[in-house]
Amino acid sequence: MPTALVTGATSGIGWAYARRLAHQGFDLVLVARDGPRLEGRAEELAVYGVGTEVLVADLADREQLRSVEVRLSDPARPVDWLVSGAGFGLATPFGETDVRDEERLLDVLVRAVVVLTKAALPGMVERGGGTVVTVSSVAGFLRRGTYSAAKAYATAFTEGLVEELRGTGVRVQALCPGLTRTEFHARSGDDVDRIPGWVWLDVDQVVEGSLRDLGRGRVVSVPGWQYAALPAFTRAVPPSLLRRIRR
Repeated sequence: MPTALVTGATSGIGWAYARRLAHQGFDLVLVARDGPRLEGRAEELAVYGVGTEVLVADLADREQLRSVEVRLSDPARPVDWLVSGAGFGLATPFGETDVRDEERLLDVLVRAVVVLTKAALPGMVERGGGTVVTVSSVAGFLRRGTYSAAKAYATAFTEGLVEELRGTGVRVQALCPGLTRTEFHARSGDDVDRIPGWVWLDVDQVVEGSLRDLGRGRVVSVPGWQYAALPAFTRAVPPSLLRRIRR
Protein backbone atom coordinates (compact mmCIF):
# COMPACT_ATOMS: atom_id res chain seq x y z
CA MET A 1 0.00 0.00 0.00
CA PRO A 2 1.15 3.57 -0.60
CA THR A 3 1.89 5.71 2.46
CA ALA A 4 0.97 9.32 3.17
CA LEU A 5 2.34 11.53 5.92
CA VAL A 6 -0.04 14.28 7.03
CA THR A 7 0.86 17.09 9.43
CA GLY A 8 -1.88 18.85 11.34
CA ALA A 9 -3.73 15.54 11.17
CA THR A 10 -6.03 15.93 14.18
CA SER A 11 -8.37 18.56 12.76
CA GLY A 12 -9.38 20.71 9.83
CA ILE A 13 -8.01 20.15 6.36
CA GLY A 14 -5.26 17.84 7.60
CA TRP A 15 -7.77 15.48 9.19
CA ALA A 16 -10.06 15.65 6.14
CA TYR A 17 -7.10 14.76 3.90
CA ALA A 18 -6.12 11.87 6.17
CA ARG A 19 -9.66 10.45 6.02
CA ARG A 20 -9.80 10.78 2.26
CA LEU A 21 -6.43 9.12 1.68
CA ALA A 22 -7.32 6.31 4.10
CA HIS A 23 -10.52 5.78 2.12
CA GLN A 24 -8.34 5.45 -0.99
CA GLY A 25 -6.22 2.76 0.67
CA PHE A 26 -3.21 4.73 1.88
CA ASP A 27 -1.39 3.80 5.05
CA LEU A 28 -1.07 6.94 7.17
CA VAL A 29 1.62 8.59 9.25
CA LEU A 30 -0.27 11.12 11.38
CA VAL A 31 1.63 14.10 12.80
CA ALA A 32 0.36 16.62 15.36
CA ARG A 33 1.16 18.06 18.80
CA ASP A 34 -1.72 16.53 20.75
CA GLY A 35 -0.75 12.90 21.43
CA PRO A 36 -4.02 11.61 22.95
CA ARG A 37 -6.11 13.21 20.23
CA LEU A 38 -3.76 11.85 17.59
CA GLU A 39 -4.18 8.34 18.97
CA GLY A 40 -7.94 8.81 18.82
CA ARG A 41 -7.78 9.84 15.18
CA ALA A 42 -5.68 6.77 14.37
CA GLU A 43 -8.36 4.59 15.97
CA GLU A 44 -11.04 6.28 13.88
CA LEU A 45 -9.14 5.44 10.69
CA ALA A 46 -9.16 1.74 11.60
CA VAL A 47 -12.52 1.40 9.84
CA TYR A 48 -10.70 1.79 6.52
CA GLY A 49 -8.45 -1.21 7.15
CA VAL A 50 -5.23 0.74 6.65
CA GLY A 51 -2.10 0.97 8.74
CA THR A 52 -1.65 4.05 10.92
CA GLU A 53 1.46 5.38 12.59
CA VAL A 54 1.35 8.21 15.13
CA LEU A 55 4.17 10.73 15.35
CA VAL A 56 3.71 13.36 18.06
CA ALA A 57 5.64 16.51 17.15
CA ASP A 58 5.42 20.26 17.57
CA LEU A 59 6.77 21.53 14.26
CA ALA A 60 7.92 24.78 15.86
CA ASP A 61 10.36 22.73 17.96
CA ARG A 62 13.39 21.94 15.83
CA GLU A 63 14.23 18.68 17.59
CA GLN A 64 10.68 17.43 17.21
CA LEU A 65 10.57 18.59 13.59
CA ARG A 66 13.74 16.59 13.04
CA SER A 67 11.92 13.38 14.01
CA VAL A 68 9.39 13.99 11.21
CA GLU A 69 12.19 14.83 8.78
CA VAL A 70 13.94 11.54 9.60
CA ARG A 71 10.71 9.59 9.08
CA LEU A 72 10.13 11.18 5.68
CA SER A 73 13.64 10.45 4.44
CA ASP A 74 13.77 6.81 5.64
CA PRO A 75 14.35 4.70 2.48
CA ALA A 76 13.15 1.56 4.25
CA ARG A 77 9.72 3.12 4.84
CA PRO A 78 8.99 5.26 1.79
CA VAL A 79 6.38 8.01 1.92
CA ASP A 80 4.46 8.55 -1.31
CA TRP A 81 2.41 11.60 -0.26
CA LEU A 82 3.29 14.51 1.98
CA VAL A 83 0.45 16.77 3.07
CA SER A 84 1.69 19.75 5.08
CA GLY A 85 -1.50 20.79 6.82
CA ALA A 86 -0.22 22.07 10.18
CA GLY A 87 -0.79 25.73 10.88
CA PHE A 88 -2.22 28.46 13.05
CA GLY A 89 -2.86 32.18 12.90
CA LEU A 90 -2.52 35.27 15.09
CA ALA A 91 -5.58 37.49 15.46
CA THR A 92 -3.59 40.29 17.12
CA PRO A 93 -2.23 43.04 14.83
CA PHE A 94 1.49 42.80 14.12
CA GLY A 95 2.33 45.85 16.22
CA GLU A 96 0.80 44.21 19.30
CA THR A 97 2.13 40.65 19.00
CA ASP A 98 5.03 39.06 20.84
CA VAL A 99 7.89 38.50 18.42
CA ARG A 100 8.25 34.95 19.77
CA ASP A 101 4.73 34.20 18.55
CA GLU A 102 5.63 35.59 15.13
CA GLU A 103 8.74 33.40 15.03
CA ARG A 104 6.75 30.34 16.05
CA LEU A 105 4.26 31.00 13.26
CA LEU A 106 7.06 31.26 10.71
CA ASP A 107 8.65 28.06 12.05
CA VAL A 108 5.44 26.12 11.41
CA LEU A 109 4.20 27.76 8.21
CA VAL A 110 7.53 28.32 6.44
CA ARG A 111 10.48 26.50 7.96
CA ALA A 112 8.66 23.22 8.58
CA VAL A 113 7.27 23.25 5.03
CA VAL A 114 10.74 23.69 3.57
CA VAL A 115 12.40 21.11 5.83
CA LEU A 116 9.76 18.43 5.30
CA THR A 117 9.51 19.00 1.55
CA LYS A 118 13.30 18.80 1.33
CA ALA A 119 13.21 15.50 3.22
CA ALA A 120 10.45 13.96 1.11
CA LEU A 121 11.46 14.89 -2.43
CA PRO A 122 14.73 12.94 -2.96
CA GLY A 123 13.08 9.59 -2.29
CA MET A 124 10.08 10.47 -4.44
CA VAL A 125 12.32 11.51 -7.32
CA GLU A 126 14.39 8.34 -6.99
CA ARG A 127 11.24 6.19 -7.05
CA GLY A 128 9.82 8.09 -10.03
CA GLY A 129 6.68 9.40 -8.36
CA GLY A 130 5.09 11.11 -5.39
CA THR A 131 2.90 14.00 -4.35
CA VAL A 132 3.52 16.99 -2.08
CA VAL A 133 0.52 19.10 -1.10
CA THR A 134 1.22 22.20 0.97
CA VAL A 135 -1.84 23.80 2.54
CA SER A 136 -1.43 27.50 1.80
CA SER A 137 -4.29 30.04 1.76
CA VAL A 138 -5.96 32.75 -0.29
CA ALA A 139 -4.57 35.02 2.45
CA GLY A 140 -1.30 34.75 0.57
CA PHE A 141 -2.78 36.84 -2.24
CA LEU A 142 -3.88 39.65 0.09
CA ARG A 143 -0.56 40.92 1.51
CA ARG A 144 -1.62 41.38 5.12
CA GLY A 145 0.57 40.55 8.10
CA THR A 146 2.91 37.67 8.87
CA TYR A 147 0.36 34.94 8.24
CA SER A 148 -0.37 36.29 4.76
CA ALA A 149 3.33 36.64 4.02
CA ALA A 150 3.99 33.07 5.18
CA LYS A 151 1.24 31.72 2.93
CA ALA A 152 2.51 33.78 0.00
CA TYR A 153 5.89 32.15 0.57
CA ALA A 154 4.36 28.66 0.67
CA THR A 155 2.59 29.24 -2.65
CA ALA A 156 5.62 30.78 -4.36
CA PHE A 157 7.88 28.05 -2.97
CA THR A 158 5.62 25.36 -4.42
CA GLU A 159 5.37 27.04 -7.81
CA GLY A 160 9.15 27.32 -7.89
CA LEU A 161 9.53 23.55 -7.64
CA VAL A 162 7.54 22.77 -10.78
CA GLU A 163 10.28 23.16 -13.37
CA GLU A 164 12.85 21.48 -11.14
CA LEU A 165 10.60 18.43 -10.83
CA ARG A 166 9.44 18.28 -14.45
CA GLY A 167 9.82 14.76 -15.83
CA THR A 168 10.39 13.15 -12.42
CA GLY A 169 6.81 11.95 -11.90
CA VAL A 170 6.53 14.01 -8.69
CA ARG A 171 3.58 16.39 -8.35
CA VAL A 172 3.45 19.46 -6.13
CA GLN A 173 0.50 21.63 -5.21
CA ALA A 174 -0.17 24.73 -3.12
CA LEU A 175 -3.71 24.31 -1.82
CA CYS A 176 -5.16 27.79 -1.22
CA PRO A 177 -8.56 27.62 0.47
CA GLY A 178 -10.55 30.61 1.61
CA LEU A 179 -12.55 30.69 4.83
CA THR A 180 -13.12 27.07 5.83
CA ARG A 181 -15.17 25.68 8.71
CA THR A 182 -12.47 24.29 11.02
CA GLU A 183 -11.14 24.95 14.52
CA PHE A 184 -8.59 27.37 13.06
CA HIS A 185 -10.47 30.62 13.62
CA ALA A 186 -11.57 29.84 17.16
CA ARG A 187 -8.01 28.92 18.12
CA SER A 188 -6.67 32.10 16.52
CA GLY A 189 -9.22 34.26 18.34
CA ASP A 190 -10.77 35.57 15.12
CA ASP A 191 -14.19 37.26 15.26
CA VAL A 192 -16.10 35.56 12.46
CA ASP A 193 -19.68 35.97 13.68
CA ARG A 194 -20.53 38.61 11.08
CA ILE A 195 -19.15 36.68 8.09
CA PRO A 196 -22.05 35.45 5.88
CA GLY A 197 -22.58 31.72 5.50
CA TRP A 198 -22.13 31.62 1.72
CA VAL A 199 -18.46 32.61 2.11
CA TRP A 200 -17.52 29.47 4.02
CA LEU A 201 -16.10 26.25 2.57
CA ASP A 202 -16.39 22.73 3.97
CA VAL A 203 -13.18 20.77 4.62
CA ASP A 204 -14.26 17.87 2.42
CA GLN A 205 -15.06 20.34 -0.36
CA VAL A 206 -11.53 21.74 -0.03
CA VAL A 207 -9.91 18.30 -0.22
CA GLU A 208 -12.09 17.31 -3.16
CA GLY A 209 -11.03 20.46 -4.99
CA SER A 210 -7.39 19.76 -4.24
CA LEU A 211 -7.57 16.21 -5.60
CA ARG A 212 -9.49 17.33 -8.67
CA ASP A 213 -6.87 19.98 -9.42
CA LEU A 214 -4.04 17.49 -8.90
CA GLY A 215 -5.65 15.36 -11.58
CA ARG A 216 -5.75 18.37 -13.87
CA GLY A 217 -2.13 19.29 -13.21
CA ARG A 218 -2.95 22.57 -11.45
CA VAL A 219 -0.14 23.63 -9.17
CA VAL A 220 -2.16 26.31 -7.33
CA SER A 221 -5.56 25.01 -6.22
CA VAL A 222 -8.20 27.53 -5.10
CA PRO A 223 -11.33 25.52 -4.20
CA GLY A 224 -14.79 27.06 -4.24
CA TRP A 225 -16.52 29.39 -6.68
CA GLN A 226 -16.37 32.10 -4.02
CA TYR A 227 -12.60 32.37 -4.35
CA ALA A 228 -11.85 31.20 -7.89
CA ALA A 229 -11.26 34.70 -9.28
CA LEU A 230 -9.37 36.07 -6.27
CA PRO A 231 -5.78 35.39 -7.47
CA ALA A 232 -6.35 37.13 -10.79
CA PHE A 233 -8.26 39.95 -9.10
CA THR A 234 -5.52 40.69 -6.59
CA ARG A 235 -2.94 40.79 -9.38
CA ALA A 236 -5.07 43.15 -11.48
CA VAL A 237 -6.09 45.84 -8.97
CA PRO A 238 -3.71 48.59 -7.78
CA PRO A 239 -2.14 47.87 -4.37
CA SER A 240 -3.77 50.99 -2.89
CA LEU A 241 -7.24 49.74 -3.86
CA LEU A 242 -6.48 46.29 -2.51
CA ARG A 243 -5.51 47.82 0.84
CA ARG A 244 -8.85 49.67 1.00
CA ILE A 245 -10.74 46.47 0.17
CA ARG A 246 -8.93 44.61 2.95
CA ARG A 247 -9.88 47.30 5.46
